Amino acid sequence: MTTADGKVSERSNRNGDNGGIELNPLFPSGNRNRIPIPSSSYKDNPADEDDEEKVAVHHGESWNDEEETTEIQTRSLGGTPKVTCCWPLAIFSLTVPFLVVGALLLLLSGAPIYPYDFVLPNNTTNDWTPLGGLRYMEYKTGDSPYRIPKSIQDQSDALARQRRRHVKAAMEFAWNKGYVRHAFGMDEVKPVSKMGDNNWGGIAVTMVDTLDTLWLLNMTTEFWQARDFVRHNLTYADKNVSAICFETTIRSLGGLLAAYSWSQDHVFLDRALDLARRIHRSFDQSPTGIPFGRVNLMTGTAYNDHHNDFTPLSRAGTLQLEFRWLDALLHNNETGVMRRSVEEVIAILHGLNPPDGLYPTQVRNVNVTTAEFANQRLSFGGDGDSFYEYLLKMWIQGDKQETIYREMYDTAIQGLHDRLIRQSTPSGLTYLIDIIDGESVHKLHHLTCFMGGLLALGAYTDPLGMDSHRAKRDMKVGKALTYTCYQMYAQQNTGVSPEEVQFIPGKDFRLEGDYHSENILRPEVVESLYILHSITKDPIYREWGWEIFQAIETYCKTEIAYGELPNVANKSGIPRDNMESFFLAETVKYLYLLFDPDSHVDILTTHVFNTEAHPLPGFDKLKVT
Repeated sequence: MTTADGKVSERSNRNGDNGGIELNPLFPSGNRNRIPIPSSSYKDNPADEDDEEKVAVHHGESWNDEEETTEIQTRSLGGTPKVTCCWPLAIFSLTVPFLVVGALLLLLSGAPIYPYDFVLPNNTTNDWTPLGGLRYMEYKTGDSPYRIPKSIQDQSDALARQRRRHVKAAMEFAWNKGYVRHAFGMDEVKPVSKMGDNNWGGIAVTMVDTLDTLWLLNMTTEFWQARDFVRHNLTYADKNVSAICFETTIRSLGGLLAAYSWSQDHVFLDRALDLARRIHRSFDQSPTGIPFGRVNLMTGTAYNDHHNDFTPLSRAGTLQLEFRWLDALLHNNETGVMRRSVEEVIAILHGLNPPDGLYPTQVRNVNVTTAEFANQRLSFGGDGDSFYEYLLKMWIQGDKQETIYREMYDTAIQGLHDRLIRQSTPSGLTYLIDIIDGESVHKLHHLTCFMGGLLALGAYTDPLGMDSHRAKRDMKVGKALTYTCYQMYAQQNTGVSPEEVQFIPGKDFRLEGDYHSENILRPEVVESLYILHSITKDPIYREWGWEIFQAIETYCKTEIAYGELPNVANKSGIPRDNMESFFLAETVKYLYLLFDPDSHVDILTTHVFNTEAHPLPGFDKLKVT
């Protein structure tokens, strides 16, 4: 999961400094001259084998570099050759009716057409200067300020195809120059010291977590090279390591299942079953049905972190999609037992029946016979987040037949609206608070920014319909929250978001201490941008995503990969020697999909993403061989 921020540069800014995005002067929201994009700006870009047609994109126009015409040719109905005399009159007479009709349609629609020009990417993006925050303020309340006709979508797609190759180049750089060269088969690559690290116990976390990214980016040579390692070298029986069940499930089990789904290579399914057996032993010694948070992959010994008597809500409630997929693929007695275990967790939590459908973030599962809540913190950030995500996605995964999961989700979202939504001053930015022991905590976590996309997905699939009051409400808040998260990026000196911001009356938000000023390359913001663009086709989400990508390229890139940024306010900061697997598995994947109009991934009708961005089809579309 990732977030975003911004700084001052409003669309109506009168000094003409628009951060490189020009407004269409035909619309009242701005009065700037547009700067045409010369065709040479396209020719400077490297060739992309994925692009079938090379077009420079400008608002309302498209042209091919090799077909510049200087003379207008017309033909009569009888096929008379070109007529050059009086051509202005001919054009005028043909154009006026269309202009009149277009103007009438515009007035009837009530909203202007998307006004921002599409600017082609440069050859390099690692010298980018952040454009500042509080731009695009017409999006802050979650409204849809512009119409997006098919012509605008087509121009956005053409530009996206240009941008996606830069994202792919970033993936090829980090994978081949970084992971393959310095850490192949190890858990992580150290992006500064250029070493491998088995900090997850030597289970090839980065490789397994990134398999489907390689596949979706058409890095086939690299994918099959990784497959060979999984086949010949990856085992779990000899790993005397205490694995975090939640992390190992979403990264490794989810990664193996997705790799099998795309490639149909049974080695991935075999490894997935072996790993699932070992993770499932975290249920064996639990007296409550709520699994322990850790399990030794070799011995099966299970316990909670620090031997606590509780486990986080998200760790117990974010195992379900993966084990249900495994059972749908294999459908035998053993996987059926696993599936029932993870589904029983949701049933137990449902039975606790918290007020407003909002669940405290700790569940006691030791020294009790019945699970109970162990704290009074309510949050859609860390320790709570993906539990709510899986309620909605289990319902979608199961062909929308298991209504209990949708009901739990809808109840929780109503509680979110009733208790957790706030607006900042003076700018009116939407954010979600935490509640700890009854007290409001006005902080927004980067982790929480996945909720913009989740609310939008929930609205899109609402059983009451997208035109229902509830769906419109959730879509609006999802958009507004995503704008705030984009501001978390845009308002920083580096254009990179911190882990957390604190909201202050009269000052919107600020960084919260040195620890929370770091960025660890999280995916939640670009995840929400991807979902919102998939639903709305509004090019603005691609523009924000492109800013985020350029900021990462400029401030997080090392000689071999990408590293975490210690302080997003410091433009001279040096990346840290750490790159979590989720950067390649999630952040890069979501960015690529955001700019890939030709993708086989269909989040709206076919695929369900687990919380680590591994897409698999819903049960009705799952392919079993």
